Amino acid sequence: MKIYSDTSTIGGCFDEEFQQWSNELFDEFKKGIETLVLSDLTIQELELAKEEVRNKVNEIPKANIIHLGITDEAIHLAETYILEGALTNKSYNDALHIALATIFNSDVLASWNFKHIVNLQRIRLYNSINLRLGYRIIEIRTPREIIKSKDNEKE
Repeated sequence: MKIYSDTSTIGGCFDEEFQQWSNELFDEFKKGIETLVLSDLTIQELELAKEEVRNKVNEIPKANIIHLGITDEAIHLAETYILEGALTNKSYNDALHIALATIFNSDVLASWNFKHIVNLQRIRLYNSINLRLGYRIIEIRTPREIIKSKDNEKE
């Protein structure tokens, strides 16, 4: 699967509450079980993070990463999310993450951002806009819901 990871997923590797699942997802990226979709936006946001967070993506072999630039199409879709009330201007980067994951056909967007991204009401809004504009729906989940660990397989 191609998994678009926002900055919270990467930072989650160092957060006591989320580290188990973020690190398990990163192990899957390292092994090539899943492919990390990494955008210029995520890289820009990582520049503001602690060094250990910034360097986390360097653990992933380049062959297991798809790198995305920011396009005019993604900017337009992000602005549409905001214009239609799915998010506010203050959450522009969150809208752009969702737009990038959508436009580049990521299988899922991984995030720990429950307020703006992993939020059922908002996901419904993003997807209604996507469908109306001719895009496919985007799956948005936490790393815990995505990982293919043995614990998940037993459930």
